[in-house]
Amino acid sequence: MLLPLIKILRMTSLVLTGVLTAKLFYQRMDHADRDRHVLAWAGKLMRILNIDLQIAGAPPVGGVVLVANHVSWLDIHVLHSLLPVHFISKAEVRDWPLLGDLARASGTLFITREKKADAIRVNQEMVAELAAGECLAFFPEGTTSDGQDMRPFFPSLFQPAVDAGCPVIPAAIRYFDLRGEPCLEAAYHGGMTLLGSFWSVAKLPGLVARVTFLPAMSSTGQHRRDIAKQAESAIRTALGIDVREEEANVE
Repeated sequence: MLLPLIKILRMTSLVLTGVLTAKLFYQRMDHADRDRHVLAWAGKLMRILNIDLQIAGAPPVGGVVLVANHVSWLDIHVLHSLLPVHFISKAEVRDWPLLGDLARASGTLFITREKKADAIRVNQEMVAELAAGECLAFFPEGTTSDGQDMRPFFPSLFQPAVDAGCPVIPAAIRYFDLRGEPCLEAAYHGGMTLLGSFWSVAKLPGLVARVTFLPAMSSTGQHRRDIAKQAESAIRTALGIDVREEEANVE
């Protein structure tokens, strides 16, 4: 019992320090310094939770859209520990205690999916960031799963990749325990609370987070629904999940 409590205390300290640093110093930092700080912060979280990162394929570099399956709140921090990336996230994350502050500080773009005008705003901001050479990431399922299956991809946020003419890179995220077995405890889904998920992860002696970066997909001349379907199929194949025959979700 003591070790999980120590992990929770160390996580809390790291989050508080991160929020304080962001509020006091981020405005004085240039873009590259902020990205380096976020990368270092996420790396510290990986060490606190004893998460071993395993990477296959080449992480993307600038001016691309990265899309991945969504299993846990850990996904964002795993990717942040590997590369400079800005996320597009649902608006509710902005209101999460402390973590919402960190998300804002790290350059996350928040979207209220139910509002068409908000989707248009975020798409315009995404195109501008892609044109500036940023790597943007989002989870096209729109929510998390238990990691054993995937939900169909929503295609709407693929439109900025089409508008900017930039590549789309799919990534498959998997979590394993220290014996190499799939780790369902890492998933944050269903009716689970965020604090409950923190405790489940803290109780684990360690985790393996395996991220597979798949070949880039061209967005040139593509429709966003076609790119969404191709990316979903590629990630399903990488995860060993049956590829669906139906079309990706429409907006």
